[in-house]
Amino acid sequence: MTTAPTPSPAEASPAETARRVMRRCDRAALATAQADAAGWPLPSLVLVGFDLDAAPLLLVSDLAEHARNIKADDRLGLLFDGTAGLAEPLTGPRVSVLGRAEPAEEPRLAERYLARHPGARFYAGFGDFRFLRVRIERAHLVAGFGRIHWIDGRDILLPRPLTEGLAQSEAGIVEHMNEDHADAVDLYANELLGRGGEGWRMVGIDPEGCDLRREAELARLEFDTPVTDPKAARTELVRLVNHARSRRA
Repeated sequence: MTTAPTPSPAEASPAETARRVMRRCDRAALATAQADAAGWPLPSLVLVGFDLDAAPLLLVSDLAEHARNIKADDRLGLLFDGTAGLAEPLTGPRVSVLGRAEPAEEPRLAERYLARHPGARFYAGFGDFRFLRVRIERAHLVAGFGRIHWIDGRDILLPRPLTEGLAQSEAGIVEHMNEDHADAVDLYANELLGRGGEGWRMVGIDPEGCDLRREAELARLEFDTPVTDPKAARTELVRLVNHARSRRA
């Protein structure tokens, strides 16, 4: 099965392609400069969430080596791998993000991360854990052989006018879909994304799509056009469920 209609790679800009690769990942390889080893890069594995504008969100423990490195030098790199399942991985997309870690103090950012990674609620409240938001300075996209781009951070992140309309309404939209339209969420996953099983839940919505989760499985549903407020989100979600029902029929 295929996803709902989205621009083809040939139609999508490098920044749009990079955001899609990033948002479909639930983890990334993190590179930090070791504070006590002459700046040697330390690779580690982290779970990632995203702000509405696609800025990566991290939850780190001060006891972790990478967290100590970030305290000394806030620069970091994140590798998002979109090549899973390909017979020739180097033909698939991946994005290397370069940025600086900043405290993520808005409660909604923590909630976005924890909705995406519910297991993290067990330890997120411990005193040594803190949320970070990555301010992207630039990104390197490899979308396949010969399709290589450096992208400015200002182009990767969605502009504020596209996100501010959803910032206060996202929680209500997600709760409404999960409580009153659980069957629609399953339809999105089953018919539009080719994912099996029931019990899918929406865990986030942003201008370009929504994120679904079932147990350990995460799925990304892209929108046809950006949504910037609850009314536009409702219109697109209704369109998608009608599309899913027509496919099932």
